[in-house]
Amino acid sequence: MTLAEQILSQMPDDVLGRLRGVDRLWQGLRETTPPIPKAIKESSNSLETLDWDVAICGGTLGILLGTALQQRGCNVILLERGTLRGRDQEWNISREELGVLLELELLSKEELERAIATEYNPARVTFHQGCEIWVNDVLNIGVDPVFLLETLKQKFLAAGGDLLEKTPFKSAIVYPDGVLISAGEQSFTTRLLVDGMGHFSPIAQQARKGEKPEGVCLVVGSCARGYEENETGDLIASFTPIQNQCQYFWEAFPARDGRTTYLFTYVDPHPDRVSLEFLMDEYLRLLPEYQNIARSRLDFQRFLFGFFPAYRKTPLRVPWDRVLPIGDSSGAQSPVSFGGFGSMVRHLKRLTLGIEEALQSDCLTKEALVLLQPYQPNISVSWLFQRTMSVPIDRAVSPNRINELMSGVFEVMDKLGDDVLKPFLQDVIQFPALSKTLPRVNPKLVLPFLPQIGVPMLADWLGHYLNLGLYSTLSSVGDRADKLGLHQYAQKLSPQKQYYYHRWLDAWKYGSGGDVE
Repeated sequence: MTLAEQILSQMPDDVLGRLRGVDRLWQGLRETTPPIPKAIKESSNSLETLDWDVAICGGTLGILLGTALQQRGCNVILLERGTLRGRDQEWNISREELGVLLELELLSKEELERAIATEYNPARVTFHQGCEIWVNDVLNIGVDPVFLLETLKQKFLAAGGDLLEKTPFKSAIVYPDGVLISAGEQSFTTRLLVDGMGHFSPIAQQARKGEKPEGVCLVVGSCARGYEENETGDLIASFTPIQNQCQYFWEAFPARDGRTTYLFTYVDPHPDRVSLEFLMDEYLRLLPEYQNIARSRLDFQRFLFGFFPAYRKTPLRVPWDRVLPIGDSSGAQSPVSFGGFGSMVRHLKRLTLGIEEALQSDCLTKEALVLLQPYQPNISVSWLFQRTMSVPIDRAVSPNRINELMSGVFEVMDKLGDDVLKPFLQDVIQFPALSKTLPRVNPKLVLPFLPQIGVPMLADWLGHYLNLGLYSTLSSVGDRADKLGLHQYAQKLSPQKQYYYHRWLDAWKYGSGGDVE
């Protein structure tokens, strides 16, 4: 019996069975081409009536957007396949990122403080036989999802929103003037369908036509009691060389009911990649060495596991009018992050104001809505970093080469200061910081990766890097738009042209990482 079988089989709620269920999905992604759902159809007829302005499918993170839109006067219905309730494990984020919840009046200051379950400092970045760096105020806030989602749920309902729990999305028909949605045993109509159902949304799968992700982040972990008191965390840490064609990275932070630790690694969906159950076994084997504690002293509260696919062609462009993917459904998260809550919060204001303006100006065609999930060069350039943190399945490589490169890069960024280091640790790539860092990295650390990267990908990356510089320049112009008189001129445009103008400003700002100071 493996460690994973031995320990997880003793946990309630069939944790081992659920791990194996997720593993079957991971195995299917590696070994087969998934069937293409027929979730969306189109019709040239017209709908006689429309029940809602916006229907959001997927309530766990959709409640943030739904509440913001409902409070701004949009008529919103939210569909959730289960019960809308936050999980017990905290969501980690930086405090300044939570400011948007106050700005959009989703929470009061008192409610925001109640939503913060844990706060710690400092956090560590360290690599095997390499650097050790400490930073403050980066992803050091643990938000209580149970309190946050319940608070937003009550505000959403109080503002007049409608919530259908235990109502899974089935299908939809897109008409020229609206969308007819079938969910559970009900049907209703809406002007705009927002897909917040995540990576495995049937809408996203249909739009991708069976395309496989180029990269996957595998994650396993736990929250346990029994550790010595420790008010520090790890943002990214490694203490082993490459094993099983994987570089193991670790993350740790205090939690309200113990200490949370993760093991994660970057891979491709090759059939020979390790399973999540194998990775869980590795996690349990190495955890005592990582946290310097005997496994027998730990009282495991819960286990966490999953895999996060990433696509180079992002964000997802859906071929239908009146359908907008958000969050993980859109694929618009960094390939080196887990996506989810942090990505949703970062884009919440942009999506809220953009959807509101799209409804007001009736800019609901696929060409108009694609500007709400625009190309972002700061995400596209991070694909090169994802590739350098992964190991080809069929290639022998120096056991410590990833650690050596990561250590070299982070030592450079640390010397350049927090304005370079901190945004990178929050998965925000900015042109000035990247341009300062790259020339200072020792070429001897980079050259071994060139055969793995290849000329086509390097050329593709160079294009995104140049676009990052262009977007940085355009974002600066957008920030000075008032002084240049552009906003005054834009107010004279038609509502449709104003919508396009504002979306381009957003695209430049977020695509350059300019939304993070």
